[in-house]
Amino acid sequence: MQLCIFNPEHDLCLASGRALYIPPRSAVDFARRDAHLMQALYPEAHCCSVYDLNLSTLHSPLSSLTVWGWNAVVKHELQKRGVPSELLPTDDAIATIRRLQHRSTILPLQPDCHAIYNIVEMEALLRERDHWVLKAPWSGAGRGLRWVHGSLSEIDRNWIAKVVKNQRCVIAEPNRMWDGDWNGASPHPVVDLALEYMDGIFSGYSYFKTGSGVYKENVMWTDERIEAAFPAMRKVRGRIGPWLDEHIWPHYRGPLGVDLMVCADGSLHVAELNLRHTMGMVAHEKLRVMS
Repeated sequence: MQLCIFNPEHDLCLASGRALYIPPRSAVDFARRDAHLMQALYPEAHCCSVYDLNLSTLHSPLSSLTVWGWNAVVKHELQKRGVPSELLPTDDAIATIRRLQHRSTILPLQPDCHAIYNIVEMEALLRERDHWVLKAPWSGAGRGLRWVHGSLSEIDRNWIAKVVKNQRCVIAEPNRMWDGDWNGASPHPVVDLALEYMDGIFSGYSYFKTGSGVYKENVMWTDERIEAAFPAMRKVRGRIGPWLDEHIWPHYRGPLGVDLMVCADGSLHVAELNLRHTMGMVAHEKLRVMS
């Protein structure tokens, strides 16, 4: 039997770096309630949250295992529940995933983003541009983000110091939703897209909506419709694919998504790298079955 574990708390667990980290109750409840989402990707599998797994209830011996995303927490929970060690990744493999997931990994694809290591560096960036989004290198679900406008507050300074101490640096990204003076500006609409891959092979595109950095829903557009609406996608894919071949796939095999942001002026920017399954993959597979 194939077992699929839905652990949308993955990003939070990966950020903690600890096998004994306890994710928030809301994340665990989400995993338990919506484990059926994995069924779209693995229709023949038994899908559940790791916290609901009971091997004794399975109808046949466990032959393969897939998770939403690998981290030390989910491995520890699976071990506690008796999953054979041969079905689990090594600690070194999980450490590699965490290293690659650090936001500094994709800085070569983000020429206008910066890794900052102290307050002085951030203040220098603010002299060049007023509006920035600061991101903790390991974060997810809309957490680990701060919006800075014009100057640093004491809270901003303390947050930067804490993240640098715990995660080596802070990633500073231009806030593309604003320009001009903060008080007189209007938000620019943006579009969130993604390139989806599995085991080094491109699977397709996805189009999704977010709010304050939090995923909301996918827009059910086909690859053809996305390419027609956003012609730059082919060019960006042609640039990102070789970079993944050189820097990611030699060290990792599995699901991977590259999030992109299209601004109102048509410019397209790399936003994030996710070494895990994504809701875009679920939506893409549902579209494939429907068509």
